Amino acid sequence: MSKDQTKYDFKAMGQAIKQARISRGWTREQLAQEVDLAPRYIMSLENNGQHPSFQVFITLMTLFNISVDQFLFPDKESKKSTRRRQLDAELDELDEKDYIVMQATAKGLKKAKTEGIDSL
Repeated sequence: MSKDQTKYDFKAMGQAIKQARISRGWTREQLAQEVDLAPRYIMSLENNGQHPSFQVFITLMTLFNISVDQFLFPDKESKKSTRRRQLDAELDELDEKDYIVMQATAKGLKKAKTEGIDSL
């Protein structure tokens, strides 16, 4: 790497990993066990922005359905945000009856937004 190239700041991705882990209700120890890493290494990724190996990076991004586009191309709007990918993963675990409820909820949210009740 030449001296004029800057090193990528991994802190934002580390925070996304931390948020995804917490939203699953996992401890660092549980995540470390899941991906066969040391809990201390997970802490360094999440809090210090330590640069992971490419394999660890891919493993964590796919495990938590985190879109890297938002970090690599912050000025471009991603087709699916991390939150959208995570929601899709949750929806994949539901059945048809659950989809009926989710669809009605989504329609209710859209209607509330169009009617100016956007205080959600």
